[in-house]
Formats: sequence, C-alpha cells, structure tokens
Amino acid sequence: MNIESLLDALGLEEDAARALADELRTQIDELQDRLRKTETHLEHLVITRKTITALADRLPVQSASPDRPEHPGYPRILTVFNEATGPLRARDVCQALDHELLPKNIEAARAKLKRLVKLNVLTEVGAGSFTGKQ
Repeated sequence: MNIESLLDALGLEEDAARALADELRTQIDELQDRLRKTETHLEHLVITRKTITALADRLPVQSASPDRPEHPGYPRILTVFNEATGPLRARDVCQALDHELLPKNIEAARAKLKRLVKLNVLTEVGAGSFTGKQ
C-alpha cells in the first residue's frame, strides 16, 4: 500500500466524519428549536396556573350543601340519573359521561354513586344498581 492510497482512504474518512458532523449539527438545531417551543409552552402553562389560582382565591367560598358534594363530577352524574328511565350501574354512568370503560374509571364512578347513596341523593336498589331519589 502506498502513501497515495492511504491519503485517499483518509480523505474518505474525513468526508464521512464531516457529513456526520453536519447531520448532527442539523439535528441539534432542530432539537434546540423544539426545546425553545416546549419551554415557551411550559411558561404559558405556569402563567395560566398562576392566573387561575389567583382568580380562585378571589371567588367567594361556597359551603358544600350536605346533600351535594363539591366535586365537579357529581352534577354530571345527577344529570345522567335525571335523564335515566331505570336503574343504572357504574358502567352505565361511565358510558353516559363518555369515560373510557376502564376498571379504574368504573370503580371511581361506583365510589361516587355509593357516596351519593350515603348522602341520601341516590338509592341502591340492588347490588350495584342505583336510581335517583323521587
């Protein structure tokens, strides 16, 4: 092997390394752009949280009615029962509320229904079947 063939091989290696370096610089530029956009989005979310928290602090405190829990899901559940023509199960409530029929969602709905029974808002007419109070 002569010097000229070694220099040719070295030139090929240099070209490949330059191409890889250029490709990596391009990827870095793209990642930096994505990072800037994500950081801006994060800043907006932080500002939104601060604004909502500040506004919530200004709202008058509402005392919970003994027959209505404060959780925002309860009025929606009661609307489902007001529109129902018969007893509902936790799974039915999840479907009516467009929740995924996952065990954790069904169990959460069942817990809310049981709480509404304890608060005398719903009646459990059978094992796992609930109706609204008339």
